[in-house]
Amino acid sequence: MRVLRTPCVDVRNLPPPPSSSTAGVAVSGRCTAFSDPSAESDDTTCGTPTWRIGKTLTCVCFKRKGAYQRICSNLTPLQEERLKRLKHRMKVYFDASRPDHQEALRALWSATYPGQELSGLISEQWKEMGWQGRDPSTDFRGAGFISLENLLFFAKTFPTSFQRLLNKQGGKRAAWEYPFAVAGVNVTFMIMQMLDLDASKPRTFVRSVFLQILSENEWAFDLLYCVAFVVMDKQWLDRNATYMEFNDVLRYTRAQVERELLMDDVFRIEDMPSYSLLS
Repeated sequence: MRVLRTPCVDVRNLPPPPSSSTAGVAVSGRCTAFSDPSAESDDTTCGTPTWRIGKTLTCVCFKRKGAYQRICSNLTPLQEERLKRLKHRMKVYFDASRPDHQEALRALWSATYPGQELSGLISEQWKEMGWQGRDPSTDFRGAGFISLENLLFFAKTFPTSFQRLLNKQGGKRAAWEYPFAVAGVNVTFMIMQMLDLDASKPRTFVRSVFLQILSENEWAFDLLYCVAFVVMDKQWLDRNATYMEFNDVLRYTRAQVERELLMDDVFRIEDMPSYSLLS
């Protein structure tokens, strides 16, 4: 059974909740399975109910593998700090006039094509990487500077996998392949939507699970990006997809990534089954 490492998390078979009249405790949401734990049904899912204990603790109940799992939405100081930094990264737009953004773009080129000189930040060479035009800065609008950071992290951390996807190696490839760099920006945007980190209150268990993982590793978002990218490429090959089916492949990718994050034995990004696809 999954045990999430945080002081406010309790994972167990839950007894019936206290009545709403109990001092200091209010029960909100709907979860009919709470009324009779002995009459559990395998298809019961409690994704919306919350327990508010006192004034600070909020927990969400989910049913997995015959037991109720409860995870609290209030954050530890470490989680709050790392979430704040990550949300700040997600809000930074790519600015072609900023020297640090220019340098990051050059670093991406160097990591992608070692030893090959780049003629300029606006150049036909960028099309080789899978950007739509001569100026890659125009493709960052959807996901911002973090999408460039993700690509650079992928290139430096898993160069073999990065080059394999870049050069479309392995498997039976379509005549119209997805553009590598633009696909990478889309993967970043997909993860941002999936995690829903800007929400004032958690609306999915995936978000809460990710915040637990983030408390263990500040680079969890970047690692998750690498996993999602290789999953996307595998889905592409398994489905013999073509360029016009790219959005469908992204949906399948998101669903698989969510399933793996919710597995009972996944406590880190490295525990996800698809992490083994990286090299």
